[in-house]
Amino acid sequence: MTKSKVYFTKSITPEGLQKVYKALGVDVTNGGTAKVGVKVSTGEDGAKDYLKAELIGSFVKSLNGTIIECNTAYPGARTNAEDHIKVAEKHGFTSFAPVDIMDADGEFKIPVKNGKHLKYDLVGKNFANYDSIVNLAHGKGHAMGGFGANLKNQSIGIASRNGKAYIHSCGKTESPKLCWMTPHKQIDFIESMAEAATAVADYLKEQGKPIVYITVMNDLSLDCDCDSKQGDPVMNNLGIVASLDPVANDQAFIDMIWASRDKGAKDLQERIDSREGRAILPYAESLGLGSREYELIEV
Repeated sequence: MTKSKVYFTKSITPEGLQKVYKALGVDVTNGGTAKVGVKVSTGEDGAKDYLKAELIGSFVKSLNGTIIECNTAYPGARTNAEDHIKVAEKHGFTSFAPVDIMDADGEFKIPVKNGKHLKYDLVGKNFANYDSIVNLAHGKGHAMGGFGANLKNQSIGIASRNGKAYIHSCGKTESPKLCWMTPHKQIDFIESMAEAATAVADYLKEQGKPIVYITVMNDLSLDCDCDSKQGDPVMNNLGIVASLDPVANDQAFIDMIWASRDKGAKDLQERIDSREGRAILPYAESLGLGSREYELIEV
């Protein structure tokens, strides 16, 4: 079996970001004619480690990209489009690109094939408007999922507010109010994220729309950018990885955390394993989303 290629640079700079993207050999702009959606987390109001304008701004501009997001299921400053845009502006995203809260005017269902938990995935209505997607994730820990990178950015991140509730409740409810009170096993939630991420990849493939995966591994905190009380980073920056395979890209990120001699790496490992976070990788692989076997190519 051919190993997936994962491109890596230690240079967490606008130039490093361009370098790993170009190594992928895919022009998501289609010569400048494509409408490109760049999926990032705009960060909860109060968070501090979201991807900053000075790092990603020139890259997104070079693609003539639009920042794409969906509203949150948890209570906070991003539960509706009007407030969400204000947070995105405060965090600098509107300074370099348009910001589209994709579920502002509704949502649509895409099928989940062979899912144990989800029958479908609910994504923001405007997701259908994009010709290609850049899944630009910030790698870090996560209070519920253990860690967040490309797979989480593609599942919870592209799901509408109701879709997020459906994933969090493992297919039991679409209600943002009820989902937090709906009992489920942790492993079922982890697998539900993999099912939603796979549904998005399948949908794009069927539509003939390319997607590329990039994870910036900096400011590695235990908590996500969706946490308004996000703590300080617990270990040193690792670099940037890029791939056409989200499973391989997330696996490379995890492997770098486990290979790190950084004292704080143990805290991040504990956060990930206490939430069964690594289980998303073999399950996503079993669904055909990608491979955990990869070749790391430094650029």
